[in-house]
Amino acid sequence: MPLQAEVPETTVRSKRPSDSAFKQQRLPAWQPVLTAGTVLPTFFIIGIAFIPIGIALTYFSDKVCEQVVDYTYCIKNYETNLTCADYLTSNPSGSCECSIDFTLNKDFTGNVYMYYGLTNYYQNHRRYVKSRDDDQLLGRLNQQPSTDCAPFSYNGTKPIAPCGAIANSLFNDTLELYFGMNEVKLLNTGIAWPSDKQIKFRNPEGSLPNALEGYSKPLAWQKELWQLDPKNPDNNGFQNEDLIVWMRTAALPSFRKLYRRVDHTKPYFMDGLKRGNYTLKVTYQYPVTAFSGTKKMILSTTSLMGGKNPFLGITYIVVGSICLIAGIVLLFIHIKCSKSTTEMINVNPRTPYS
Repeated sequence: MPLQAEVPETTVRSKRPSDSAFKQQRLPAWQPVLTAGTVLPTFFIIGIAFIPIGIALTYFSDKVCEQVVDYTYCIKNYETNLTCADYLTSNPSGSCECSIDFTLNKDFTGNVYMYYGLTNYYQNHRRYVKSRDDDQLLGRLNQQPSTDCAPFSYNGTKPIAPCGAIANSLFNDTLELYFGMNEVKLLNTGIAWPSDKQIKFRNPEGSLPNALEGYSKPLAWQKELWQLDPKNPDNNGFQNEDLIVWMRTAALPSFRKLYRRVDHTKPYFMDGLKRGNYTLKVTYQYPVTAFSGTKKMILSTTSLMGGKNPFLGITYIVVGSICLIAGIVLLFIHIKCSKSTTEMINVNPRTPYS
C-alpha cells in the first residue's frame, strides 16, 4: 500500500490585536463623576456669568441708532402711481429715479454708516457660491475662465472678467442722502475688509482699460469693470470696494452689506447726523420683485460691540436664566430628597431599595 504524502500545515494568521496598551484598552482614563457637588456649582457659575454679559450686550446694542427705509416699491411717477419695480419689469436694462422722505427722530452721534439690505436672496446656494474665478480676481487674465463660472464665462467668444454668477449679479443701485438742501457726502472707500483688498483682489498688470483688452464685462452690468470708479484708480477694476463687498457672499437669505460711510469732515455732519427730515434719492436699477425680494437702505451707528444685534444679548440672558433656575431647582431636590453620607456608607445587601 503506497504511503500518503504529508500535507504541510498552513500558518493561520491570528486576528487578535497586538498586546499594546492602546489596542488592549489599558490606557489611563478619566471619567467625570456627576454629583451634586460638581453639577450645581456649574449651573450657578454659568447663570451668574452669562446674565451680566447678556445685559451688557443688550445695553451696547440699544446704544446703536438705526434707521431702516424700504424702497422696494419706490414711486417713479406719482400721477400714474408707477413704481420703479414696475418700470424695470417692462424695461429690464433701464434705470429709474425716485426719492423717499423720512425723519430721524434723534441725533445719530459718532460714525454713521449706510448699508443696503436684501431679503429672500439666497447667496448661500452652492452653485452660486462656487460661481467665481479667484485667479481672475487676483489679476491673472492669461488663461481661460474657470469652468465654475459657467454659464457666465463668455459673452459670445469673449471671456468675461470678472466671470461667474456672483459678479454678474452685482448690486448696482445708487443711493444718495440729503438733509434739507444739503447733500450728505458719502465715501465709497474703507467699506471692504482690508485683508480682502490687500490679498484676495488685484488688478492685472498694466493700466486700465488696456489690461482688460479682449475681455468683456458681465452680461448684467451697465458699466465696464474699469468704469466702476474711474476717478479713483485705487478703487477701480478688481479692487473696487463695492465689488469686493458683494463678492463676500452672505450666509442667510436676508442680509445687509456696507454701502457707504458718511464723511464727517463736512459741515453740519462732523458729529454725526442730526435729527430732522432727510431725503433718500435712488437710481433704481436692481430688480428684486421677480423673486419676491425687498430692498432697504439702513443708516446705523456702531458701538463697542459693533452694530445693532439684540439677539446675542437676549441669548446670553435666556441661557443664564435657565441655568440659574435649573440650579435652584436641583439644589432644592438635592436638599429634600438626597440621602446623607452616613446612609450611603452603611448600605448593605439587606438595605431596602427605597
